[in-house]
Amino acid sequence: MEQAGIKTIWANDYDQNKKSMYEGHWKSHELLLADIHALKSEDLPAADVAWASSPCTDLSLAGKRVGLRGGRESSAFFGFTDLIAGMNERKPEVIVLENVTGLASSHSREDLRAAVKEFNALGYAVDAITLDARRFVPQSRPRLFLIGAKSPIDGGEQDTCLRPDWLSWLHKDPEVRTFMMPLPKAPGLLSQGLTLEIESMPDNDPRWWNAEKVAQFKGSMAPVQRERLEQFISLPGLTARTAYRRTRNGVPVWEMRAEDISGCLRTARGGSSKQAVVIMGQGELRVRWMTGLEYARLMGAGWYTLENLRDSQIQYGFGDAVAVPVVGWVAKHMILPHLMASRKSHGIKVNE
Repeated sequence: MEQAGIKTIWANDYDQNKKSMYEGHWKSHELLLADIHALKSEDLPAADVAWASSPCTDLSLAGKRVGLRGGRESSAFFGFTDLIAGMNERKPEVIVLENVTGLASSHSREDLRAAVKEFNALGYAVDAITLDARRFVPQSRPRLFLIGAKSPIDGGEQDTCLRPDWLSWLHKDPEVRTFMMPLPKAPGLLSQGLTLEIESMPDNDPRWWNAEKVAQFKGSMAPVQRERLEQFISLPGLTARTAYRRTRNGVPVWEMRAEDISGCLRTARGGSSKQAVVIMGQGELRVRWMTGLEYARLMGAGWYTLENLRDSQIQYGFGDAVAVPVVGWVAKHMILPHLMASRKSHGIKVNE
């Protein structure tokens, strides 16, 4: 938001580690630690924009798509909309929901339809796009964005990049009020860049896996994976890839990405959610877990203050976050134009 010139004046989460991480960087910007269902509309200051990134656990594949209402965490969305409803004439000009792309198909599309209807009931028409962080940073991280506007800027066209076929049905649904904002072409998907974001680490750093663990890593790979690994090892220069631990036919294995792109960063709660960094080339193979600094860099936040934070804390915070340049793009091209148009309509001079 700050990249687009939109100042953050209030924030909320219910996790103490995230509060510490947030305030450790922003200092004077306080994050209110509370369950959103325990808040009242009076707790929210008047603002131009309200952004909700409700927990996606119950909507992602990992949560087996329990759904918007039945999910243990994702029902926080309704806590957000209840607060907005209670603001009455203080409602923001624009409200945003960010979530996983699974929201578009959860419960045979009914969850997305319900979310849009909820925005409609609050007085907002809705545009919906999907945007992958991979268009800005070397990480595959597709996300869905619902932009609710009181006075929508319509007249755009379907762009299969931002509004693909699996999402375009929403704009044709007679049950909901939507709009299609004119948008610039999004940057193309990156095909490389991970290697450049890898944290430099001396050979004797204890975070590197020992020879036995590296051998187990290599030995667990399928033949096609091992062949790819050997090809990278034989390269004259160093290259990096990420790898996930999977279970195939009841057997734990390691699978390494072919591209110089990280897989989607997740909260490091379990072994399968953690990515290993594999460094290959010049006849060598080294492996370790991804670091907190690498998490930050792959979220476009390599500048973020990480002092006195554990790697697990950093990974949990950024694994739940939205990539910074993605927020910046949405703010610049979808939120800010609505705010400027609103101010002009009220006779307020704005800088173009």
